[in-house]
Amino acid sequence: MFSYWKLHRIPILLGIGSLLFYAVFAYDLNREDFPKLLSLFVALFFLHYKLIQFEKWNFKFLLVVGIVFRLVFICAEPNLSQDFYRFIWDGELIKNGINPYLHLPKELILQGNLPIANAQELFDGMGGLSARHYSNYPPVNQIIFAAATFLGGGSILGSIIAMRFTIILADVGILYFGRKLLQHLNRSPHQVFWYFLNPLVIVELTGNLHFEGVMLFFFVWAMYLISQYKWLWAAPIYAASIMVKLVPILFLPLFLKYFGVKKSALFYLAVGLACAGLLLPFYSSEFIDNYSQTVGLWFSNFEFNAGIYNGIKNIAVHLFDAKPWELVKIYGSWVARITIVGTLVLALVRKNQNFHTLIISMLFVLSGYYFLSTTVHPWYIVFPLLLCTFTKFRFAMVWSLMAVLSYFAYANPEYTENLWLLSVEYIFVFGYLIYEIMGKGGKKLHFFKK
Repeated sequence: MFSYWKLHRIPILLGIGSLLFYAVFAYDLNREDFPKLLSLFVALFFLHYKLIQFEKWNFKFLLVVGIVFRLVFICAEPNLSQDFYRFIWDGELIKNGINPYLHLPKELILQGNLPIANAQELFDGMGGLSARHYSNYPPVNQIIFAAATFLGGGSILGSIIAMRFTIILADVGILYFGRKLLQHLNRSPHQVFWYFLNPLVIVELTGNLHFEGVMLFFFVWAMYLISQYKWLWAAPIYAASIMVKLVPILFLPLFLKYFGVKKSALFYLAVGLACAGLLLPFYSSEFIDNYSQTVGLWFSNFEFNAGIYNGIKNIAVHLFDAKPWELVKIYGSWVARITIVGTLVLALVRKNQNFHTLIISMLFVLSGYYFLSTTVHPWYIVFPLLLCTFTKFRFAMVWSLMAVLSYFAYANPEYTENLWLLSVEYIFVFGYLIYEIMGKGGKKLHFFKK
């Protein structure tokens, strides 16, 4: 034991320091206190960098500290997001045989005999915006919510703990399949720790109960199976990823060259059938209208931590007297079109028959979409962050640090964003991306290889 301490005392001290900072983050932080939030996050980012630098070949050490950091949050109520109230609300509805896609919380709460635990507390906690809209969480997410409320036994904290364990297990699964995928790509397996130990991942997924990690678990598992030529087995798992969060649906056209026309058609059919099977228990004649209406809000109403959009909005408002509430609707519809066209171009032009090229195409489709989007919550960035670990690109790691600047919006009651801080964020991200694309030290990266 003493010899281990002598060999690893600096990483152990770094781990203890991180543990204390995560404890403060979990139990002694109000999201309105931006200076404290920023200081904690920057310190944790530096410590995770040093931990990997010192112990990148010590898999067991990094695995243990990564799990321990997550376990710190086990009994903490999420302090940067109130989404968990809606998760538990939806889970309680399903547990009681009520379809969350068909009923608005603001209507259900008026029923005196609503058979769900803590109804008023959940309703108040989710906020007025969520209460006015139908659920936008896909079926696999809903199943997890229902399981968590069942295991939670009518307790909000119990449901939080159940969801948290699910997310932690998903991250361990990502670590497992991510290492295998890195070995297949002939890359160093330790690179997956840039995801597993990243403070944004730990704080936003385990801490604030966002389910991107569960989506990524199914996604990485499916991609590993695809790399092993088990594409038919991968199809239902890829469908499960889509049915946690819809994002992986963006990548389907990119498989066209990788599989070829015939296999692609069968893969798309298998994914489609699996998605339909997962949707079936929730389906009704009203489901499609309600769900598409809610999802459509992300393209036409919401704004947060936007990159390119903020620049366009400022030009349009100040030079052309555009109305922001009209601009966001028009802009959102164009983002959808540009993303579809951009994905099809990459699907047809790049040589995605190569698995590594396929991953890079996915990284740039997703990053391009987020760069253009009007809403980029910090936890969205964990997907491009994970994709980066399988490539030579590192701009998403820079983004995962700079995204903390967007939390300034929580420091005031009106949730007003500081455009100067957002400018700093995206100048660093775009600057580093351009640096990587142009090539470090004159070396060209793979993106331009057809």
